[in-house]
This record gives sequence, C-alpha cells and structure tokens, in this order.
Amino acid sequence: MSLTTAASGFVVLLFCVPVVQGQDDWGVTFTSTEICAVKGATVEMSCDYKHPTYMYGNNLTVQETFWFIKDLVDLTTVKAYTDRVQYSCDGKRCTLRIRDLRKSDSAVYKFRFITNPPEGRYSSPTGVTLSVTDLHVYVSDLNSYKKMLTCRSDCPLPAHPTYVWYKNGHDIGIATRFHSGNFQYEDGISCALGGFEDFPSDSVCVRNKYCNKVTYNNRRICALRGSSVVISCTYQSYEYTTSSFWFSPQSHQWSSSSKPEDISKDSQYGGRVQVDTWSRGSSLTIRELRETDSAEYRFKFKTLEDEWGSDLHGTTLTVAALQVHVTRISDSQHYTHLQLKCLSSCTPSGHSYVWFKNGQKMNVVTSSLEDWFYLGDRISCALKTHEQHGSPEVYPPKPPSLSVSPSAEIMEGSSVNLTCRTDANPAANSTWYKRNGNPALQSLSKESQLVFSSIQSSDSGLYYCTVENALGKRTSKDIGIDVKYAPQLPSMSVSPSGEIMEGSSVNLTCSSDANPKATCTWYKENQTLQGHRGIFYLTFTSSEDSGTYYCRCENIYGQINSTPAFIDVQYAPKLLSVSMSPSGEIVEGSSVNLTCNSDANPEATYTWYKENEDSSKASRRTFTITNATPQHSGKYYCEVRNSRGHHNSSLDLIIVHGPLKSAAVGSITVIVLAIIFLSAFLLIRRQWSLKKTSESRENPDNTAQQDVDPQYDTPSTAVKREPAEQQNDLYYSSVRFCKKQEDPLYSNIMLARPKQQKEEEEEDVEYTAVSFNNGSPGWRHQEAVENPSAVYSTVNKNHRL
Repeated sequence: MSLTTAASGFVVLLFCVPVVQGQDDWGVTFTSTEICAVKGATVEMSCDYKHPTYMYGNNLTVQETFWFIKDLVDLTTVKAYTDRVQYSCDGKRCTLRIRDLRKSDSAVYKFRFITNPPEGRYSSPTGVTLSVTDLHVYVSDLNSYKKMLTCRSDCPLPAHPTYVWYKNGHDIGIATRFHSGNFQYEDGISCALGGFEDFPSDSVCVRNKYCNKVTYNNRRICALRGSSVVISCTYQSYEYTTSSFWFSPQSHQWSSSSKPEDISKDSQYGGRVQVDTWSRGSSLTIRELRETDSAEYRFKFKTLEDEWGSDLHGTTLTVAALQVHVTRISDSQHYTHLQLKCLSSCTPSGHSYVWFKNGQKMNVVTSSLEDWFYLGDRISCALKTHEQHGSPEVYPPKPPSLSVSPSAEIMEGSSVNLTCRTDANPAANSTWYKRNGNPALQSLSKESQLVFSSIQSSDSGLYYCTVENALGKRTSKDIGIDVKYAPQLPSMSVSPSGEIMEGSSVNLTCSSDANPKATCTWYKENQTLQGHRGIFYLTFTSSEDSGTYYCRCENIYGQINSTPAFIDVQYAPKLLSVSMSPSGEIVEGSSVNLTCNSDANPEATYTWYKENEDSSKASRRTFTITNATPQHSGKYYCEVRNSRGHHNSSLDLIIVHGPLKSAAVGSITVIVLAIIFLSAFLLIRRQWSLKKTSESRENPDNTAQQDVDPQYDTPSTAVKREPAEQQNDLYYSSVRFCKKQEDPLYSNIMLARPKQQKEEEEEDVEYTAVSFNNGSPGWRHQEAVENPSAVYSTVNKNHRL
C-alpha cells in the first residue's frame, strides 16, 4: 500500500467550523482551522475566497493564487516542500495538498490571491494550523509480571485502524491497538499503523531501563546524484554486542532471502560504502550516489544470546538529480524566450549554481535565469561544488524522422504503423496530421505512433508530425502512404443517356477506383469489344448493336465486373414483307390470311387497308377473310408504324368463282377435243372394219361361217352389248376429265383384259368410253342421273378365224 494512497485517510480535523476572514467584499473562508496528522501521512486543507466584481469600473479577475507560511513566499518555492506540495482550484475553492508529512511541517498555512489591478490582492490574516505528531507506546502494569501496551497518537486516528507490533525488531503479528503479556528485561517494543510501517514509533523498554532497541536519526533522506550521504542510528543492547552491519531489503545479492547480508559486501556498492560503529551508534556512508542507490537501509546487531530483527523499518534514501525546469515565455521563428530553474527534489540550501550553454559556462550563479535561446542550444546546470554531477542537458526537439511499418507495399485491410522519432529533453510531444488542403488541420494522434489497425484506401495520402517541448517545436517532412487495393465496383456511363436512335453515335465509358490503376475492358454477350482506356465507341449504331453490355476492370490484386447495362437501339420499321395463305387465286367461299411482318424497335403496330376504302380492315399483324367472295378481290396494303417511323406494303387478292363454274369452263374445251379425237378414232376403225368385210366376201368359206354383227356409233346413247358368246375380243377404254379449282386436268385410260370363252371361236369387242366430269359440289348427286356430257363409243369386231 503506497504512502500517498493510504495517507489521506489519516488526516484529522479538530475544528470543522468554517471561519470567514476578511472585510467588505474581500475574504477567505477556511473549511477548518486546525488539522492534526500523523507523521508520514498526507493532508489536505481547503478554502473559499471572494472579491468584488468591479474595481475602478473594471471587472476583477483572479490572476494568481498560492499558499504561504510567512513572508508571503509561495510554498512551492520553499525547498523543504519541493515535490511534496500540490495546488488545485475549482472555481473559487482552492486546496493545498501536502504529502509525506514531517514533524517540521507543523505550522500555520495561509492563503493569498491576486487580481488584475495591482491593488486587487488579498492575504488571509490567519489560516489553518497543522500539527504533525508521532506514534507512542504507553506501558501500564497489569501485575508484577504482566504489562499492557497501547499504541497511541496525540491526533485522533481514523476509525478501525490496523496496527503492527515489533519486539526486538521482529514483527510479532499483532494487529490490535492493545498488546498485553509477559515481557523479558531485554525486550524493546515499538508499533506502527498499518500502511505506515515506514514511520514506526520509537522503541521502548518494557521491564527495564536498558533493553534492545535501534533508533534511526532520520527516517527519510534525500541526496543529489553524485554526492555523498551519511545514514546513522543509535542502538543499545541488553547484552554484549558481538557483530553488527547495515543492509538493504531491496538488495538482490542475498544468498538467502531470509538472511540479510552486509551491504559492504554487495558488488553494487563496491568501494563506495563505509561503515563506522562506536559505542551505542553506527553510521553508513555512501559516496558518489547513483539513482539506483535509492532504497531503504536498516541496521542489525547480534549478541551472545539474541539478535536484533530485520523487520523494523529503517531509513529511506532518495537519490535525485538536478533538473532544469523550463517555462516558455514567447518564441519566434528561430529563437525562444525561456525562464529556466535548476531544481531537485532534495536540493540543499546555501549552494551556488553553475549554468552551461552548449557546454560553455554562463555568467550566472543563481538557481534561475531568463534569456533568449536559439532552437539548437543545449542548456544544463550544476551545483558549484558538484559540477561533474550536473543536470542533464535540456534542448528543443531535433528535426523528426518518420518511418512506416511494414515498409513493403501496403494492402488495404492490413495493419500499418507510422512512427515519428526525435531527440529532445524534456521529451517532446508528438502530433500527427494528414495533408488534405484544409488549413484548419485536425490532429490524428497525440502519440509518437499513428496506428491503422485496418487501413483503407481513403487513408492514402501525405502525413507529417510535429514534435514540441517547452524549448521549441519542429515539423517533420511528409511521408506518403499509398494503399494498394483491387478494383472497386466499376461505374458505367452511356452517352447520350436517353433513347438511342439507329445511326447515332454512342460512347460507353467504364471506370473503377483501384490502386494500381485498373484496366477496363468492354464485353457484349461475353464477346470482347475493342475499346481504349475503358471507352467503347459505337459510331453508327444499328439494330445489331442492341444487347447486354458490361465492363471488367482488373489489376494485379483482383478483378470485378460491372453491373450489366442493356443498350436498346431504336429504329423505324424495316424489312417489311406481306404474304397470303393460301397463295395464288382464292376460290370463292374459302378462307384466306393476309400477314404482314417487319423488323422494328420499339415494337410496331400493324393496320390493314383496302385500296379506295377509308376505314382500316384490321389492326393486327394478320388479317383473315373467312368467307371469300369476288367482292373481296382487290389491292390490300399493310401500314407498319412505331414512334420512329412507318412503312407500307401491298398485295393483290383475286377471288375466282366457285368450283362448279370453273369446271364447266374447262370441261367444254375438253369435250370438244374428246369429240374430235373419238370421231377420228371411230372413222379409222370403221375403215378398217370395212376392209375386213370386203376381204371376207371374197372368201366364200368365211362368208358361210360368219354372221355380220351390227355396229353402233352413237355418242349420245348407250352402247348395246352382244352376248358374251358372240364376242371375240372386248376392249374398254375410259377417259375421265376432272377439273377442280386448284387441280390440273388429267386423263385416265384403262385397258380391260379380254375374256376367254369356252367356244373355240372368239370375237373381239372394243369399248371406248370418254367421261367428262365436272368438279362441282353437285357431282355426286348427278351420278345417279344420266350424264348428258358423257360420250361412249363401242366398236364390235368380227369373229377372228
């Protein structure tokens, strides 16, 4: 438990009635006027001050406040209080804090404040009385052998304190305020408050005037580095002393932690310590003090029967160096106006000082000086008799150097440290900035290191640091941070941004934030396009240019595709075509479809018109006529239109009469041809038959054996057939002409196979039939009636011999 932390609990306020001291509107009010505290503790005393608002027509403001004991000397400038006092003010309430109380601190403490006009100052006539006391061990008899011991203080102690009891220098483990028991003649007893073992009471003899005890002349000593110090004590032993030595509990040279060893044998102090012992006293001298000599030192002795323990605290030595305290008054570009003080936490009084600038003595012998100094000057001070142990030099910061870690390429998301280094005393404060063109730059860090735990692309830029102490300020050169990263999502633009007309020019531009710079390539439907630096030009757009476009940007750290964009090239209807189904002449009563097609963007509308008619026939791509009549014949045209233009296309539609009328026209021609053909045929057959008859007449044998068959040659009547037994060879010939609207005229001639008769004599019969059929719908009904257009021809031949 540290002294500073614990001591605040051991401040006793004897009188807590506020006391107001002053007149009119000037005054100081103390929260308490008397305070009693135990040596080694920390104490606080507070007051409130007041003053008029105006003086001589001007507002009063407090310029300075301080505490003093006498002669209006600021307590912080008194050497006995150096590094032990602290001021604080909150509004008009001010507090004085004194730590590590000593008995010499017992005094009356007063308060003074000074306002802006010279006459506006006030000092309290009285103040707070501080009393610092020691602990004491009081002995009372319980009987002739048993004693009651009490650990007491002249100041009230806090509630529920703990205690430490020592017998012959050994901690006996009792924590109460009272201790009773049987004691020996040699026993020396002391006590301390828990947490304040550095300040035990003096040892007392319980049973006799003489006993074992050690009393240190000083509990705390402060000495300058390089000087010498003497630590001493008085002691007595109930028996003859056989040996004694000094040791330090902080030493690390002991072979056993429970067995202290003589400090004169410690290599840390080799040749620098001297121990002198005399009757009832001993001293330890340490020369050429080092700051590492700061420690607690204890004395130990042995007798024939006993030894003084090592638990009781001894003398604490603090080795301090001189320091130059710097206050900057003003500065210019290359010079600084400074006030310098040569101070130490334990500066002895009555010494002269020596000041050095850049290693050369200055003509100053006081502990402080004020002058202008160049930014490169180095200043130090020393005691006149200890010039070799002067203070460290103070100097302004040297030009700072910057470094970046890692030193290789910096990838986005990695950890990066920027370090600002300089040499300065006192140590310089570093501040980091980023150059961004803003004159009112905001600092990024007040540390020597600027840390990016996950650096981003936005962190790229120029950085610099400033270093400053009380003697001056310096600015570093710039250091660049170049954060590398893969391409970000590309941004695309299409120019012009509105509707795109066929034949116009279009520019596609693609860019991506990347480091190093990304290369961007355009694609259409995964086909690479030839562009330049992320720009693709469509100089004369056509419908084929419509489609989905995207760009891909890449560098050595990665690649990314843009969001696809659809290019829609608009154009007027083109490639217009019309068709008719079925094609050719359309038979009356049938259905016909007129279809119109075109290529257009945006999609076109279709309208059908008939020539010389004002109203449209249809407003769709296909116009259907379900029951065609001759009146439907004529010229039709289709109009195709969108927002970009329109076109027309026409066709001729011819509707012919029905199948019956058409067939009749064709049949007349066929019948005439058929009659001519049959007449010629029959004539030839007749001549041939007559020739055969003439020959048979010339042959009497044949004439007797044969009968002449009658012959019929009438196209309008049916052919009379002879009985089968009177016929020799019978031939049938049939010709049929059918004419439909879409079918060509055809003929069919069938030759009948001759029939064999049982008789040896056969006769040949030939039939020739010509049938002209009309393709009209009434054909099937007329089959049952004699067809007047049918022509039959039958030729009978004589029996062959």
